[in-house]
Amino acid sequence: MNLANKLTLARIFLVPVFMIILLVHLRYGEYIAAGIFILAASTDGLDGYIARSRKQITRLGKLLDPLADKLLVTAALISLVELDKIPAWIAVLIIGREFAVTGLRTIAAGEGVIIAASRWGKLKTISQIVAIVAILIHDFPFNYINIPIGVISLYVAVIFTLWSGFDYFHKARKLLRGSLK
Repeated sequence: MNLANKLTLARIFLVPVFMIILLVHLRYGEYIAAGIFILAASTDGLDGYIARSRKQITRLGKLLDPLADKLLVTAALISLVELDKIPAWIAVLIIGREFAVTGLRTIAAGEGVIIAASRWGKLKTISQIVAIVAILIHDFPFNYINIPIGVISLYVAVIFTLWSGFDYFHKARKLLRGSLK
């Protein structure tokens, strides 16, 4: 197994660690969970870079990488709902978009078409990571300005999430028309 796939697997294995640390109410647990989340999220770009630079893109990596991303973000959102840090409807919107785009990619793959990550999809991922971390550390001791950065970044993430979903479906509308016949 190559290094890129090992990093992707590490991201998957960090998901339950993140959730346990966050949900057992440890002292400074949210900060520790934020650190684990940042570590796990940082492996996303790194594993892709390593795979491309070493020409080690594998079927396993193509399968595991998006799965790891979705597991990490979904686990974080569900945990934040459980802790009453975000409203459930936001988690449902974000997770629903992930299911919808994954379904779209599955339909496209069945037609022999690969739908690559778009610029909006990448901005969506970055905004979700920023929002989750901001919510986790919302009461960080250095937040002197007392602006609800977590809430603001969460709504920005929702906007990017919905926009990127619409963008994927808009670009695939001809494919969808042909597949639905």
